[in-house]
Amino acid sequence: MSFILGRKPDEFGLVPDIDGYLTYKELLRAMHEEPGWSYVRQSHIQEVLMGKGGSLFEWDENRIKVRERHWSLDLKTPGLAVPKILYVCVRRRTHAYVMEHGLKPERHLVLSPDREMALRIGRRRDQKPVMIEVMTGPAQAQGIPFYSFGQLFLATQIPPEFVSGPPVSKEAEEKRQPEKAVPAPPDFLAGTFVLNAYRDPDRSRRFSGKKQRGWKEDARKLRRKRA
Repeated sequence: MSFILGRKPDEFGLVPDIDGYLTYKELLRAMHEEPGWSYVRQSHIQEVLMGKGGSLFEWDENRIKVRERHWSLDLKTPGLAVPKILYVCVRRRTHAYVMEHGLKPERHLVLSPDREMALRIGRRRDQKPVMIEVMTGPAQAQGIPFYSFGQLFLATQIPPEFVSGPPVSKEAEEKRQPEKAVPAPPDFLAGTFVLNAYRDPDRSRRFSGKKQRGWKEDARKLRRKRA
């Protein structure tokens, strides 16, 4: 844990936050990918923290970091030697959206010049992710910065014109299409009057929908008077 958190997090496809923290979930996923470490659980990490090794770390309920780190994260100075093509994997269900709208991560986009590393990172969210290529030259020419972090590169967003990937499958395209809303019928139609029991001035009919008892008798009395 000291090596991953304090020395080379980028070698494991990890990017801590600006304060050096990683979530336990991120750390465990990376550790499980290493031969012989798939058995490690958060309870094992807690045992280390409660022992002598705990003095090396700082942690809370969800995150952990090492007290002494040998790396820095600079998100203000764009990198200079950026490879012409960087790779990132996206989930299958977002493939169609990415091809149309580009890459818009919640925090930052983690890219790699190595396809295998991009695939390793992508499999943490989808067992069969879709490989996307980012053309950095045209992107930089349009003012899109890339920040270096060890063997990885970070970006805030990539517009769709700088993204290349496999064609979107017909099935994925159909899933992406929003359902067409069926308009509700209007209360009133031209040239017609829609009956509504709640608008009936007779309160006894307004709720029951039935004519008031004794209506026939009232009608007969009215006819007799007119006769």
